[in-house]
Amino acid sequence: MNTQNPQHLLEQAQLIHAPEVVEAAITRLSHEITTVLDGECPVVICVMGGGIVFAGQLLTQLKFALEVDYVHASRYQNNTVGKTLTWQALPKSDLTNRTVLLLDDILDEGVTLLAIKEKCLELGAKEVLSAVLVEKKLSHTKPICADFIGLEVPNQYVFGYGMDAYGWWRNLSAIYALA
Repeated sequence: MNTQNPQHLLEQAQLIHAPEVVEAAITRLSHEITTVLDGECPVVICVMGGGIVFAGQLLTQLKFALEVDYVHASRYQNNTVGKTLTWQALPKSDLTNRTVLLLDDILDEGVTLLAIKEKCLELGAKEVLSAVLVEKKLSHTKPICADFIGLEVPNQYVFGYGMDAYGWWRNLSAIYALA
């Protein structure tokens, strides 16, 4: 596969979820999250960089007071295989005795999301919930389960709506799988 030609990569990809399906899933998630967190005034933490598109769309639909922060921890560094977890930024908010909602693009193996949840608890959070746009269907058990899941995707490398393929296409409004 030619990773230097992003247009060719997209043309060869398989559509997994169309834009309207993704938008409907985010709206459903906003209702589910509002039901659980209304009245909590949580710290909502976007997991950068993949979570930014999902977080941006979801935040405008949440109907309760909240604070926004971010964390940047990655295993992929523009590759398609995860490696060692690298911390680039920790939350700046005081999480002591606060409810935290983590927003991420994908629950794949669960290693990154688990590490971020543990870090938030270490920083004093009383409770850490997580919402992911997509969960990858795998044949084995993951070390963490998301509290809120928008859509499922097959066990393929997916991109779009915050998820990248070789650093490209986070900006797509649909979700695709590499061919």
